[in-house]
Parts: sequence; structure tokens; C-alpha cells
Amino acid sequence: MSEQTFTRLSVNLNAVAMLRNRRDLPWPSVTGLGAQALAAGAHGLTVHPRPDQRHIRFSDVPMIRALIDDEYPAAEFNIEGYPSDSFLDLVEANQPDQATLVPDDPGQATSDHGWDFRKDGVRLKSIVARLRKQGIRVSLFADGDGDANAMLLAAETGADRVELYTGPYGACYDDPAAAAREIDHLGRTADAAVANGLGLNAGHDLTVANLPALLARVPQLLEVSIGHGLTADALQYGMTDAVRRFLAACGHAV
Repeated sequence: MSEQTFTRLSVNLNAVAMLRNRRDLPWPSVTGLGAQALAAGAHGLTVHPRPDQRHIRFSDVPMIRALIDDEYPAAEFNIEGYPSDSFLDLVEANQPDQATLVPDDPGQATSDHGWDFRKDGVRLKSIVARLRKQGIRVSLFADGDGDANAMLLAAETGADRVELYTGPYGACYDDPAAAAREIDHLGRTADAAVANGLGLNAGHDLTVANLPALLARVPQLLEVSIGHGLTADALQYGMTDAVRRFLAACGHAV
């Protein structure tokens, strides 16, 4: 097994924004809690603006861009979403370090599957080229089902990375045997991705409890993007301590 890489933590602010949007009020502050996360050691912030703006609003995106530029210039900004024309315009206007493209239907509650690279590869290739031309790193949401050929097709799009969809693994929180099977699937997908020159991210339902086992099998992970689990922890521990707990789970000294 290869030596563990430096796995960065990007805090997804969608759950914070969803809580704010329950009232026509400016709190909890998306930028305020984003700043707390970065001050606590998080390496970046992630947002996933959807067309109905049910959590992150389009107006949040430039404010988070400004927060990073003005106060945390070493941090990374990751904007993820379905690559509609309006989404791509938003990305180009705000110049994130990374754009993560997901195959969501606009009505989906949350991301729940990766791209079908056999069907969508040609279309994705032109979108990837458009974003990379502007210096934006591109990651594609991918199922962690062990399909090595899918990773070959993902690499052929010209993307820099894939983000392994870890939802099925997170759903096994009370079934160790099923979790071990999912880690095996994710590991085989990761091996194929690396063999085809792709960098690795991961996200969805990752927690302090399940991160260490994933990182032990997939030590090449460059970044994990975590929202729901980290926000849930922040309700109990506060944002600062929640971020530190996740950093520790990623192997960082805190």
C-alpha cells in the first residue's frame, strides 16, 4: 500500500445555508461559519448551489469568494453542481480553485450517484476543457463501485480528479460487514483512477467514525468534502471543535 498523502478537508456549507433559509433572516451566517471553519484549520470551503437555491444561494457565492480572497488566501474554493449553462456562468464569474461536476437532477434532495461516463463522456469532455482553459481544476463525481473501465473513461474526459461518491459506505454505519464491502469497492475504484492518472477526492456521509478506515484503504485521497456530518457535529461541539475532530480523523495533528 502506498504512503498516505496529505488529505485536505473542505467544509461544505450547504447544511448551514439550509438552516439559515428556514427563516428570512441572515443567521446562521454562511460566511461567518465558513470563516470559523477556516480559522480552525479547514483547508477550503465547498458550496453546491442548486437551481431552486434551497440552501446555498447564488448571492452567497461571491461573498465566500471574497472571504477567501480577503482573509484566507491559502484556502481553496470548490463549487460543485450540475453543469448547466447558468452553473457554468456562475463558476466562471467566481473562479474557484476547483469545480466538481455532478449529474444531479434539479429536484434531487442530494447527490446520490456518479456520472455515467459511457453515456456522458463526450459532453463532459467539452465542459472540462472549457473550465480547465481558465485554470480551474475539474473533478467529476463518480460511483465507487469498483468499475475500472469507468475510470478509464473518466480520464478520457480530461478531468483532473474524480470525487468518489461515498454515500453507500456512509449508509453502513451500523453494519461493519457491509461497510467493509463498500470500502473494497471504493478501494478498487480508487486504484483504477490512480492508474489512469486521476487525482482522488471523496465525499458524502463521511464522519469522524468512518473516515479512518476509508483513508487506510485509499491513502491517496487528496481531499474530502464534508457537510452534513460536520455540521451535525458543529451543533454538538461548535464549528471550531467539529473541524478539529475531522482534521484529526484525516490524520492531521490538531
